[in-house]
Amino acid sequence: MTTWRDVQTAAPEFAARVQRLFDARKHKTIATLRADGSPRISGIEATFDNGELTFGSMPNARKGADLRRDPRFALHSATVDPVEGAEAEWPGEAKIAGRAIYSGAITDGPDGDQFGTDITEVVLVHLNDAATLLVVEWWTPEHGLRSVERE
Repeated sequence: MTTWRDVQTAAPEFAARVQRLFDARKHKTIATLRADGSPRISGIEATFDNGELTFGSMPNARKGADLRRDPRFALHSATVDPVEGAEAEWPGEAKIAGRAIYSGAITDGPDGDQFGTDITEVVLVHLNDAATLLVVEWWTPEHGLRSVERE
């Protein structure tokens, strides 16, 4: 199992930039799989706490049922449009994929389900310093941190 702390240990600067994007806005987007295998996109809040990435689901929410049936997920940071003519100021986007681990009912807030995560991939997309190329950086437990630039 790969925790957020494992990502922080393996690639601390990369993990810090990813977490900054996730922490910049309260609401994120999660993709789960419906019973028929088709994707479901839902809004969600996620938290980085003590080296763990966690999120919850309201009682009887479909995304919680999806995750209990098939734990695969993809979590996306909030999307921010660059200001016209100021693309260099675009903060980028971050994505984390993995398997949700059901950890029980939420006990310190509204009812619902709490999930931990087993992380399989972390992706950061941003512009290079000159704002002329798209930079895609990604980390996996198997291959570590890699990067590619695209026009």
